[in-house]
Amino acid sequence: MAHVVPTDPQAVLTVKKKAQSSRSWVLLDSTGETTVLDVDKYAIMHRVNIHARDLRILDPLLSYPSTILGRDRAIVLNLEHIKAIITSEEVLLRDPSDEYVVPVVQELKRRLPPVNAFHQGQDYTGGQNDVEAGDEDEFPFEFRALEVALESICSFLAARTLELETAAYPALDELTSQISSRNLDRVRKLKSAMTRLTARVQKVRDELEQLLDDDDDMADLYLSRKLAGASPVSGSGAAIWYPASPTIGSKISRASRASIATVRGDENDVEELEMLLEAYFMQIDGTLNKLTTLREYIDDTEDYINIQLDNHRNQLIQLELFLSSGTVCLSIYSLVAAIFGMNIPYTWNDNHGYMFKWVVVVSGIVSAILFILIMSHARLKGLVGS
Repeated sequence: MAHVVPTDPQAVLTVKKKAQSSRSWVLLDSTGETTVLDVDKYAIMHRVNIHARDLRILDPLLSYPSTILGRDRAIVLNLEHIKAIITSEEVLLRDPSDEYVVPVVQELKRRLPPVNAFHQGQDYTGGQNDVEAGDEDEFPFEFRALEVALESICSFLAARTLELETAAYPALDELTSQISSRNLDRVRKLKSAMTRLTARVQKVRDELEQLLDDDDDMADLYLSRKLAGASPVSGSGAAIWYPASPTIGSKISRASRASIATVRGDENDVEELEMLLEAYFMQIDGTLNKLTTLREYIDDTEDYINIQLDNHRNQLIQLELFLSSGTVCLSIYSLVAAIFGMNIPYTWNDNHGYMFKWVVVVSGIVSAILFILIMSHARLKGLVGS
């Protein structure tokens, strides 16, 4: 017989709150306008045309390595706290209330041109400024968004590395000057933090390196170029997939210009993206080199501490050797005293009072000579220092 288990209202409320927080997204379009969305994963999948396995990479409850994936209509970005979906016209960022995501949103709004300025730059047709504005506008939207994300991640990891260096080097110097339980525990925590941070930096670096080594993967990130191939100019109706946008006309015009490059055989040209990724790869590689230098400094400090401990241990062994040798010599002296202290009548004990002095002096000299011989032999064999 089946039984219905009553549910805890507080637990249900907690689950609902978690579900609501995980469904929160912030949308930034190409004009810099932001919109907070509270939708489920199916709406996101339909909006950006990605599969569920790609969206699962951005799930904060699951642990996935740093990933930059290029899809037909979107770039799936999972770099540390930045979990975003970038299209040719908009950016979707997860958990907009997160303290690390808010600066990314503000930087995106600053980098993206306002609507009025964009139209003025489009209507202006004279002078050198028009050429420069056109060149800046030619930089695809997805690359600008990707650049902000990479800059944020590299700056975040560099800041964490600087904080770790600021705390680690004085702690290591203090440990070398005074070996104590408090200093050892402090260095242990710093080393654990360094190991975790190194793993995070290594993941981002490996993802950028893997992306730079594959031109096909970099070509998949050219969303505007792929949009140009599917635009109405080329006879395709795929542009209907996108919702209405204030910049759809400019997108079509840029798609028309990009389609010319595609006809000329430049669709595999990834030099622009390669230079962008190489810049941040060098930055993240520099951060990793700092962590490697810090690790080597920690290893050198550990070696120095071990040498100091070995030296103290050797000094204790030498002290133990001195004490053991002295104990052996005194035991011989005690043996003589024990023999003469027996209550046995000796014939030579009568009228020979001077014998006590000779026994004491001779026994002491023999014990001292034996101690000197033991120490000389130990020093000759290198068991004690000179």
